[in-house]
Amino acid sequence: MSVHEFSHGWVAYKLGDNTAKYSGRLTLNPLAHIDPIGTVLLPLIIFIATQGRFVFGAAKPVPINYWALKNPRRDMVWIGLSGPLANFIFALILSLLLRIGFLPLILNFILKNLIFINVILGVFNLIPIPPLDGSRVLMGILPKNLSSGYAVIEPFGFIIVMGLVVLGALDTIIWPTVNLILRYLIPNF
Repeated sequence: MSVHEFSHGWVAYKLGDNTAKYSGRLTLNPLAHIDPIGTVLLPLIIFIATQGRFVFGAAKPVPINYWALKNPRRDMVWIGLSGPLANFIFALILSLLLRIGFLPLILNFILKNLIFINVILGVFNLIPIPPLDGSRVLMGILPKNLSSGYAVIEPFGFIIVMGLVVLGALDTIIWPTVNLILRYLIPNF
């Protein structure tokens, strides 16, 4: 979560927006990215409601001032891609550490789980449904009239995503992709 949110803020900062910096969000400290509802309450409620079979949560979104960006449409594509890309790069680095070998069993377990979590976060966030990062990418590459029309669904995005999760519709996209990536990152997966 911290790697993901930090990367959004860092890329926005590099592209001209100081908002994340002045908000204290250019940090890997997880406390800066915790949202009391999305990071604590929502996952707890879902975990209890599904008897531990499913957990879903969200970090506090990094604030971005689109008007401060040098080229808002193009830059939002890069900012949107930066979070999932950071998750994939972090998973790759952890995978390299895992391949060192002769690691204590607990460290091996932790690294595998961190790789798994980061790959899921990266893949899930690339889904082009607002407010997920994939929607930022799609809005940045669509023609302006289609992008504006697409942006209208953002207030309903969370409901759409949760509906697709509950219906299992995302399973055909997420899990095969996650498993494919994990086969390359985790030895003997």
